[in-house]
Amino acid sequence: MEKSKVYFTNMKTKFNYGLLQKLEKLIKEAGIETIDFNKKFAAIKINFGEPGNMAYIRPNYAKTVADTVKSLGGMPFLTDCNTLYVGRRKQALEHMDSAYENGFTLMTTGCHVIIADGLKGTNEVRVPINGELVKEAKIGTAIMDADVIISLNHFKGHEQAGFGGAIKNLGMGCGSRAGKMEMHSDGKPNVSQEKCVGCGMCAKICAHSAISYTNKKASIDLSKCVGCGRCIGVCAFNAIKPDWGVSIENFNKKMAEYAWAVVKDRPSFHINLVMDVSPFCDCHAENDIALVPNVGMFASFDPVALDKACADMVNKQPVLFGSAIEGDKSDDHFHAMHPTTDWLGCLKHAEKIGLGTLEYELIEVK
Repeated sequence: MEKSKVYFTNMKTKFNYGLLQKLEKLIKEAGIETIDFNKKFAAIKINFGEPGNMAYIRPNYAKTVADTVKSLGGMPFLTDCNTLYVGRRKQALEHMDSAYENGFTLMTTGCHVIIADGLKGTNEVRVPINGELVKEAKIGTAIMDADVIISLNHFKGHEQAGFGGAIKNLGMGCGSRAGKMEMHSDGKPNVSQEKCVGCGMCAKICAHSAISYTNKKASIDLSKCVGCGRCIGVCAFNAIKPDWGVSIENFNKKMAEYAWAVVKDRPSFHINLVMDVSPFCDCHAENDIALVPNVGMFASFDPVALDKACADMVNKQPVLFGSAIEGDKSDDHFHAMHPTTDWLGCLKHAEKIGLGTLEYELIEVK
């Protein structure tokens, strides 16, 4: 298979040539202007960030992408689907409030915010794909109504996927509530009774009342658990872990198959901003010290090659002092942070089903 082109620019700036100008030049060099946007709805898929988190993509970057789309005759909108976990993005009204609080408004970005799966996360389109594990992907309606898909992704760590990039933002991010439950259903966590101190944080974060306590030790009712993984991220004592083996493998495969369902049969373009590489997803209401220094901005028509290039670049970086993996000398910082994950397995399955290729040519834009 021919190598895919991944375009890259670093974070260095010059007088009158800042990061927003570099982003515009990057996406144009990468070929966004070859897409027919004329009178077309363009969904810019983004994570607005849980309020309290400060690592999410700033709205200035979204405006740069939206303005470029509008200059090409398109009709862009910013979009995401509702979450499974307890937080301020579980239903559309609070989700939009959160987006506005974090700066994503019509005034700041030049386009509207639409929550793709509706008020309660039930507005979905069932997309037949006949994948290895997913037969019908359940995707937010507004995303499927769009003519063009652009993923604008904050590339960072993730407690179940290893990292979150284009495929995570497309696959998990575009799934309706039922879609997210389907992707998570085989990846349910368990509690180490020896490590559990009964702090109660996992029960507080669980949206589905799946966690109870006996003798100050947590246990999870798997019939109620949807496998969202929030309890894993909130546990300060490493007492909650996902199961090894097929569950993580299936999680990765389903996420890749959902991503393929989103982009198949229509134009798509993908942008990864590798900055503020926090250990956990932007769905957390906090963010820790970045794992590595800021790397740069990347763009490609191929989400698989894009994610692989970004992962490779992050893994070449020195680990920052004071970060959660301070002292790590391995060649995989994401696995060092989340040992039970298998991000490469996700990319390999994505390549297998035709979403893209792991082979890439990195082209620097200055």
